Amino acid sequence: MKVLLKKDFDLIGTAGDIKEVKDGYARNYLIPQGIATMASPSSIKSFEEVRRQQGRKILRETNDAKIIASRIETDLVTIKVKTAEEGKIYGSVTPTMIHDVLVQKGYNIDKKKISIPEHIKSLGEFVVDIKLYTDVIAKLKVNVEDEEAVIEEAKSEEPATEEPKAE
Repeated sequence: MKVLLKKDFDLIGTAGDIKEVKDGYARNYLIPQGIATMASPSSIKSFEEVRRQQGRKILRETNDAKIIASRIETDLVTIKVKTAEEGKIYGSVTPTMIHDVLVQKGYNIDKKKISIPEHIKSLGEFVVDIKLYTDVIAKLKVNVEDEEAVIEEAKSEEPATEEPKAE
C-alpha cells in the first residue's frame, strides 16, 4: 500500500514522502496514529497546498521577526538595581527583569526567549540574545545602573527654590 507521510517518521521517511508499506502496518499503525494517509491523487494535492500555505506563513513570520529584531537592536534597555558599596549588585539581572522593561517599551516577547549568555552581577552595559523566530536572533543592549545613584542625581538636578518671606 502506498502512503503519504504527514509527519517525519524515522523508520520510513520525512513528511511529504510517498512510501510503499505493508497493508497491515499502514491500516493498524500509521493511519490511526496520524503519521500517514493513503496516497491518492487528491490527498497528495491537498498536502502540497497545505505545505505551500505553511511556507508562506513561515516567510511572513520570519519577515515580521526580522523587523522586530532590527527595532530591538537599535534600542537600549536600562535596568535599575540595588548595589553594594563596591558596585556589585544584589542577586543578578534576570530575563524576567528584562522582559518587564521590554513590555513597558511596547514589545510583546516571551520571557523564555530571552537568553543571557553570562550572569549579570555588576553594573555596566551587556548584550543579551532574544530568539524571536527560527534563525532570527536579536542582540539587545542592556544597561545596568545603580538605583540609588539615579535617585541622587534626580535630587541634585532639582533647583533649590526658596519662597521669599513676607515681612
